[in-house]
Amino acid sequence: QLQLVESGGGLVQPGESLTLSCEASGSTLDYYAIGWFRQAPGKEREGVSCISNSGRTKYAESVKGRFTISRDNSKNTVHLQMSSLKPEDTAVYYCAVSPIRLCVWGTFGSWGQGTQVTVSS
Repeated sequence: QLQLVESGGGLVQPGESLTLSCEASGSTLDYYAIGWFRQAPGKEREGVSCISNSGRTKYAESVKGRFTISRDNSKNTVHLQMSSLKPEDTAVYYCAVSPIRLCVWGTFGSWGQGTQVTVSS
């Protein structure tokens, strides 16, 4: 059974960078689209970025130009490089997979446990 584990979160100052990783076990990520989502306190979970199994990427408007998603199928891992971080990026970040292999937000499941990102001066 596919399991996802996020890592790389932490406390950073505005303008700094972080790279999150999502490592899969139990199945290869080759067959899935992988998405990053976040949930801030008191807010609904939102899609941040996604990469299809063919490598096509999708970003929320709020992170375009600042975040970059990439996948390393040889390591069964997906990364989210986050730069120019803002306080409003503070949230728990989750990765998930979509079996339809495309970046359609409502099709994701098999959530990881999340990693906290806090952007504060």
